[in-house]
Amino acid sequence: MSTLDKNPIDSNRTSGENLSYWIASSKPIIFEKVDKSFQTDILIIGGGISGLTAAYCLLKAGHKITLVEDGFIGSGESGRTTAHITHALDDFYYELEKIFNEEKAALAANSHSAAIEWINKTIELEKIECNFKRVDGYLFLHATDTKETLDKEYAATKRAGLLTEMLSKVPAIESENGWCIKYPGQAQFHIMHYLKGLADAIVKMGGNIFTESKAEHINKNGAKVNEFDIAANHIIVATNTPVNDVLTMHTKQWPYRTYVIGAKIKKGKLPYSLWWDTGDHDSKWITQPYHYVRLEELDEEYDLLICGGEDHKTGQADDEDIPEEDRYTKLIGWTKKRFPAIEDIVYKWSGQVMEPVDSLGFIGKNPGDDNIYIITGDSGNGMTHGTLGGMIISDIITGKENQWMDLYSPSRITLTTTDDYLREVGNMTAQLVDWVSQGDIKDAEELKPGEGGVISSGLKKIAVYRDEHNCIHAHTAVCPHLGGILQWNNEEKSFDCPMHGSRFTTEGKVINGPAKGDLKKIEIKDEDEKATDLNK
Repeated sequence: MSTLDKNPIDSNRTSGENLSYWIASSKPIIFEKVDKSFQTDILIIGGGISGLTAAYCLLKAGHKITLVEDGFIGSGESGRTTAHITHALDDFYYELEKIFNEEKAALAANSHSAAIEWINKTIELEKIECNFKRVDGYLFLHATDTKETLDKEYAATKRAGLLTEMLSKVPAIESENGWCIKYPGQAQFHIMHYLKGLADAIVKMGGNIFTESKAEHINKNGAKVNEFDIAANHIIVATNTPVNDVLTMHTKQWPYRTYVIGAKIKKGKLPYSLWWDTGDHDSKWITQPYHYVRLEELDEEYDLLICGGEDHKTGQADDEDIPEEDRYTKLIGWTKKRFPAIEDIVYKWSGQVMEPVDSLGFIGKNPGDDNIYIITGDSGNGMTHGTLGGMIISDIITGKENQWMDLYSPSRITLTTTDDYLREVGNMTAQLVDWVSQGDIKDAEELKPGEGGVISSGLKKIAVYRDEHNCIHAHTAVCPHLGGILQWNNEEKSFDCPMHGSRFTTEGKVINGPAKGDLKKIEIKDEDEKATDLNK
């Protein structure tokens, strides 16, 4: 089955209507649900790459762990990645030198290189079959950029200790005739098969994993999971964006939506590699969205070319007059121009990326807490960053010295990014104008089956959706986190918050934090129901 075969969102399986290749090509990873109260040493909340890596590392260090996931394993953003495993960071090393300094930029390079090696060794040790390959990566110029960017980045990677090379031509992309930077020794894998291997190893070592087990009321004593109390000495929140924190961390990072297509291409047409461009320098977004490409084995005849990009702030696609569904059209056009050998587009999906204001993720103690830890701010390097999260927090808890601990501390303050911070805060504050603006539809009667929108009713904002059976579903359109007005995402069939990235299904169920609860249901009547009442 391809992701083009539409199904309603199963939030236990994934966080959108479109299934990623990884989800569609693997069986759900399911364990028992929490059905009683108990005590554990370490409670890990989140069953993606961050949570599973933390569980594995802590078990190896002799701790007892319990991991809980509110859906199935990998049902969050780990299952919607493109699974690039690389030390070529989203935010260039020459920018990290400006924000921090040369020494800390080199530490960042060292940490992500170590994460690649950790993944490689763990796969070998646990004999995980996940199509793992060591491949080369190539950074080439976006059409809006100049070679100066590559020159600066090449020099910075050398200062950071990376074994990069400057090439005069981009390998395997015929239409890109300019220079590029080669990053040898990167990697790729099938993320869901990798997570399955990690989960199996965790259980084999005596770890406890529970799925369909939602953690709430997280505090220093543990959490309530499926209404049962789990007491713990340490709590790790590995949920992409922290669900334990109401405000602090959500002023340090911002949610972006990114889009992916998967196209069939005959085997042998392309080498297994990673490619990225340097980003759109004309973009309105601070992150300067870029394209990223890789190859994955599909079947005996075809590989799958996976291409992503066309990012925007979550819930703000229309700010560029490019709705979510049209992002795929742009992405397909970009891909076909550079890889004309592709055939059918058989997969498409989107994911959510948390962009930290100073370019590095957050790993360590939650600000103000002594025994609650967070892993967040992955940017576009979720595979290595999630792995680092497990490695670093394991060392913090076990008291082992770790040279990267301060670099990724969630409590750090970086004054050199004040301008970007103020721009992002301004963007967030601007979303409050939706409280006084008209909704995107006047009445639920406008909706066809499979469509949704937001209605203004006096001071109320109502999220409405008409399902395939012609029934209207209505909920408050006010995000329960901090009051943002939700926006309809027609491509993933979800209501998304443009302030902090919380997302909800058409039935009002939360599928992305930081919101902790579901949307309140509202009773409304469409025209057919009103006419029935009048005839009574």
